[in-house]
Amino acid sequence: MTRTDGRQADQLRDVTFQRGWLEQAEGSTLVTFGRTRVLCTASFTAGVPRWLTGSGKGWVTAEYSMLPRATNTRNQRESVKGKLSGRTQEISRLIGRSLRAAVDMEKLGENSILIDCDVLQADGGTRTAAITGAYLALVDSITWAQEQGHVVGNPIIDSVAAISVGIVGGEPRLDLHYDDDVSADTDMNVVMTGSGKFIEVQGTAEQEAFDRELLNQLLDLASHGCAELTQLQLKALAQ
Repeated sequence: MTRTDGRQADQLRDVTFQRGWLEQAEGSTLVTFGRTRVLCTASFTAGVPRWLTGSGKGWVTAEYSMLPRATNTRNQRESVKGKLSGRTQEISRLIGRSLRAAVDMEKLGENSILIDCDVLQADGGTRTAAITGAYLALVDSITWAQEQGHVVGNPIIDSVAAISVGIVGGEPRLDLHYDDDVSADTDMNVVMTGSGKFIEVQGTAEQEAFDRELLNQLLDLASHGCAELTQLQLKALAQ
């Protein structure tokens, strides 16, 4: 089957990382997955939440949001509504959980890093793009903290990347863009470490239930995609 953007079923969209995109933040990356663009910033702060004070451990958390015209029609700002949607809260927590898997909190010391992921343009896969780009912003913020003497040693224990997979028209596909996503029978987001371990798997049968064989195919496809993203992250960090 031909995808609307011309890709093969097992092909990633064009992925780019622009590190240092925002001058004020300790770490920042503008990540693109095709037409999806997310600005990821990492803000380093000395100190931790009250419940961690005296523990000797640091903290990494995240917030996710989407600009009103990131989509085809304008969405009202959640700040105007006065409350965060369930989707926004769920994705924020997912990003935070994913990035904490990359950090040794004891080596981070009693310091905090807040990751902001703001979707500038959405064409599917915003949460996976956010996680993948946020990892680079996290690394750069820790490098800044090391240079400033706030952190001794390297608290990064592994890299983190994420990708979406799904079944569209009976075909397993990698890195779903919007046209794939809206017609998918099964939709799954997979977060993995650079060493090939799973951090989180979110999978739902939107139309028809899937069996173990299809699940294995999707996980294999996601593993392949995350491995490619890991190599792109390493290339970006080497520049």
